[in-house]
Amino acid sequence: MKDFQVRRMFEDIAFSYDFQNSFLSLRRDVAWRKTLSGMLDLPEDALVLDAATGTGEIALELLKRGKAARVLGVDFSPAMLRKAKEKAARRPAGKNYFPCAGDCRDLPAPNACADAATIAFGIRNIEEKGRVLRELHRILKPGGKVLVMEFGYPTIPILGAIYRFYFNQILPPVGNFLSKTDYAYTYLAESVNAFPGDASFLAEMAEAGFTSLVVKKLTLGVARIFSGVKEP
Repeated sequence: MKDFQVRRMFEDIAFSYDFQNSFLSLRRDVAWRKTLSGMLDLPEDALVLDAATGTGEIALELLKRGKAARVLGVDFSPAMLRKAKEKAARRPAGKNYFPCAGDCRDLPAPNACADAATIAFGIRNIEEKGRVLRELHRILKPGGKVLVMEFGYPTIPILGAIYRFYFNQILPPVGNFLSKTDYAYTYLAESVNAFPGDASFLAEMAEAGFTSLVVKKLTLGVARIFSGVKEP
């Protein structure tokens, strides 16, 4: 899917994006965000850059749990950013969340400014994944950590087969109905199926300059968090 088509998709589904995610993941997305937040141990004045920030769920989770003093959120969808700003305005920690328009391939942030960087369920929508990873590496301070969360499939064969059937046959029509589109969740399944395997994506992270690479599997592999560090 082309960039403008992906942007249009998020514009179309922003109105109920959070509900769709919780409903279709059986609210496992809440636990996944908590797990990601728990993987960061940062100084009290830490700045985190949340790329593909969407409606701000990751950013606001980090702030609520005291994992960051400030979060800069970057996204290319005006509708998603509006939702993020509305949500931030209703939450006490939201005053320290700064969502702005931008491209993850050319982040609107200076070199070595962030203590950590996150991107959740966003990088698979961008063809130039290596370029995004290099940008995340650029904006991190030496010793800074990156966390990339993406969908996957259970590694246990029988569970993997059952989940693949759900993900490819049941989720797309249900998700399309909820999002009032005829394509958004069909694209979701296609984009997850096209995402590189763990070893290949870790190799891309290494090529971008990250070390101490680890994959953490969530809910038997339904989601994964890839972590890496910018060398001090």
